[in-house]
Amino acid sequence: MKASLKSIGNKGSYVFNENKKITQLGKSGRVEEAIKIFSQMSQKNTVTYNSMISAYAKNGRVNDARKLFEQMPQRNLVSWNSMIAGYLHNDKVKEARELFDKMFRPDLFSWALMITCYTRKGELEKARELFDLLPNKEDTPCWNAMVAGYAKIGNYNEAKKLFDAMPSKNIVSWNSMLSGYTKNGEMHLALKFFEAMEERDVVSWNLMLDGYVELDDLDSAWKFFQKIPEQNVVSWVTLLSGYARNGRMLEARRLFDQMPIRNVVAWNAMIAAYVQRGQIEEAARLFIEMPERNPVSWTTMIDGYVRIAKLDEARRLLDQMPYKNIAAQTAMISGYVQNKRMDEANQIFDKIGTHDVVCWNVMIKGYAQCGRMDEAINLFIQMVNKDIVTWNTMIAGYAQIGQMDNAVKIFEEMGKRRNTVSWNSLISGFLQNEFHLDALQIFVLMTQEGKKADHSTLACALSACAHLAALQIGRQIHHLAIKSGYVNDLFVGNSLITMYAKCGRIQNAELLFKDADPVDVISWNSLIAGYAINGNATEAIKLFEEMIMEGVTPDPVTFIGVLSACSHVGLVDWGLKLFECMTEVYAIEPLVEHYACMIDLLSRAGRLDEAFEMVKGMKIKPNAGIWGTLLGACRMHQNIKLGRIAVEKLSELEPQKTSHYALLSNMHAEAGRWDEVEKVRVSMEGRGAQKQPGCSWIEVKNQIHTFLSGDPKQCRTAEICNTLKTLAAQIRNTPLAVII
Repeated sequence: MKASLKSIGNKGSYVFNENKKITQLGKSGRVEEAIKIFSQMSQKNTVTYNSMISAYAKNGRVNDARKLFEQMPQRNLVSWNSMIAGYLHNDKVKEARELFDKMFRPDLFSWALMITCYTRKGELEKARELFDLLPNKEDTPCWNAMVAGYAKIGNYNEAKKLFDAMPSKNIVSWNSMLSGYTKNGEMHLALKFFEAMEERDVVSWNLMLDGYVELDDLDSAWKFFQKIPEQNVVSWVTLLSGYARNGRMLEARRLFDQMPIRNVVAWNAMIAAYVQRGQIEEAARLFIEMPERNPVSWTTMIDGYVRIAKLDEARRLLDQMPYKNIAAQTAMISGYVQNKRMDEANQIFDKIGTHDVVCWNVMIKGYAQCGRMDEAINLFIQMVNKDIVTWNTMIAGYAQIGQMDNAVKIFEEMGKRRNTVSWNSLISGFLQNEFHLDALQIFVLMTQEGKKADHSTLACALSACAHLAALQIGRQIHHLAIKSGYVNDLFVGNSLITMYAKCGRIQNAELLFKDADPVDVISWNSLIAGYAINGNATEAIKLFEEMIMEGVTPDPVTFIGVLSACSHVGLVDWGLKLFECMTEVYAIEPLVEHYACMIDLLSRAGRLDEAFEMVKGMKIKPNAGIWGTLLGACRMHQNIKLGRIAVEKLSELEPQKTSHYALLSNMHAEAGRWDEVEKVRVSMEGRGAQKQPGCSWIEVKNQIHTFLSGDPKQCRTAEICNTLKTLAAQIRNTPLAVII
């Protein structure tokens, strides 16, 4: 009998100890080790399963947690609550509610968990509905959750009403109300409430301290810190982090050195502060001195090295890390992705047992950014739990390599999951690939579906209008920007300046620039380019000089605008001086666009030899635009010899285009060299060059109509042709004197 009892006791002790290990490993992020212990256990009880469910959920593996929950031979209330808590931890409110509704008899903890799920997500109406159904209205945790929820969103009246109506309050109740004030920066209300509190604990003091720190009111924070009766590690770390975030690293370090007790959280906070400021050497010194490290310590250091692109150091640490977690591995993958080292990123990715959604997204984004869409789509298909970021990454990836059909396909598959970023990704994709009309049409569809545009949406739509010279639609978007409060956004403001300038309304662009606050270099560039487009070189140069006087440093785009202005009106000497200023004073290496402006400027002035010498001296390979500009000037100045060179280069770069052959042919025809005209025609046919159909568009009653030569798709082609015939007949029958 004694032996039997001893055996049962030993088994119970074994299961208890293993359960404890699983819990501890789950808390420290070592979930793979927890899984190993769980699978090797010869005996398991309900607590074993509950501990493993919590370990999975705390490490983002909520689907594995649910799978285990379904496999449990027997569940108790703790099992159900652990699973609901797992969903709460991973922001899966819908799944939590579905599970809650399946419970036979939820206890008060279940109710409090579910109400907290809703309040944390800001879904106060659903939380209140559940709260009103409470079987026991005396349950303080549920009241606390509701008070915290209302206070968090700034609905202090409702929060205070519930707080005052509570049948009983505890310190958590007071702190729930206080946290609403501090989290929303209402420190005058917070202080008034704090002073009226019937009881306080260190959490109350820390909430006040954190409120001042979040407002960067570090003097008040320091004074308040000194008043705290019993400072704990959170008090010290909160103030330390505030100093670090504001660049006051000496004070942060002094505080760290003065701490009476430094646990691993304090060490991690100081290391993270150095990492955030880019002081990786100081962070490394502290890391070496640490008496103990946890996964956060290792992950912070790995992330620090990744931030400054010291990937070999980061990888060395990852390899040394005793218990690798998904966060550290994802940080390393992210570093490789940022530096386009996808094969090394994939090596780490393949070693991870179970990937979380962040890890999948980083890899997919990496392949997409490198243009390796086959590999990106392969991962996308394998990924079971895609989130909105995954879908949006795929849209942006296809757009980046010009596969807009595939981008649209992904967008359509998303259905109701689409958010503003999804729409923006598609609109900007069309814009990047110069499908300006498609971009505008998607924007219109977005507004028709009642989706709210943000500053990126409006800026992209305005850019499309600028390229299409769609002034009326641009004006409507301007009104929408005013209505939605984005008109003062810098991004939108700059797009408005560009739109009005490209639509020939330079005065509107000037007014917007003068009223803009703040302005950046892009604002100056937009107006300078606007003057250039509208042939006002004097104003462009004047604004450029004003920009320099204001202390704004010009960038490559600035010089493209001002050189273009000089080119349009033939200010050769000014252009040459500006080009020299760009390279000598501002050390800006010329881009192909700068060379194009200069070659156009010299060519228009008939200085073709200088233009050709500049082409030959370019540090980058001349593109078709450069040779095309030179060819156009050769025709203007009848330089057939140089024209032939330009056409040869163009035929190598754009063998299928006929426009350059046509120009050379016209040059020979104008010189009466008909045999040369025939040679050009034969050469063109031999290369298989085909004439590209012309395209034009017009805006009528807020609608863009496109016309493509020989395109039967224009729905009113017959009507247009009939009208043209009628007009032609009327002109023929109208006396010449009347026409004059």
